Amino acid sequence: MTDFMTALQSILVQPTCAGDPRAKRVQLQSTCNLCRESHKTQVWLCFLIVSFLSISTCSASSLNTKHLQKCLTGLRQRIQKSDAELYTPPFSQICVNSSLKCYMLELKMVLNEERLEGTEVNYIFTFDKDLITTFDGCPACETYPLTNTTVFLEGLNKLLEAINA
Repeated sequence: MTDFMTALQSILVQPTCAGDPRAKRVQLQSTCNLCRESHKTQVWLCFLIVSFLSISTCSASSLNTKHLQKCLTGLRQRIQKSDAELYTPPFSQICVNSSLKCYMLELKMVLNEERLEGTEVNYIFTFDKDLITTFDGCPACETYPLTNTTVFLEGLNKLLEAINA
């Protein structure tokens, strides 16, 4: 900002007599310096913003998954009463987020079918809504094997522990 103000002052204060080459050279030089530094500033600002966004995204996901694990522990017995067969992704380092999304979709289905309610259930639905995933190169949820709720919850817990580690 100070560079901008300095350049602005030199542009406004410099004499602008017709035919004075020195005044034109100073004006042009100040303007060029301002443009050059402006691009540098824009690049650094973009880098800074991207850095902050990537840090907050990473830390938020680990905090949210820890709370998700607590919610699942509280709901475990009620979920295991369901006789549903659920698509259960195997643990994969490559498709972690898409596997988590598959687990969340199946978990929401069980919560709806069993008509479970409460703050833990609300948190699970909110977590799923905020979960950003792409399935690029990862299998669709329906391609995973069907398992009972006990095996499903064990797989989900294993995935969450890996994310939190």
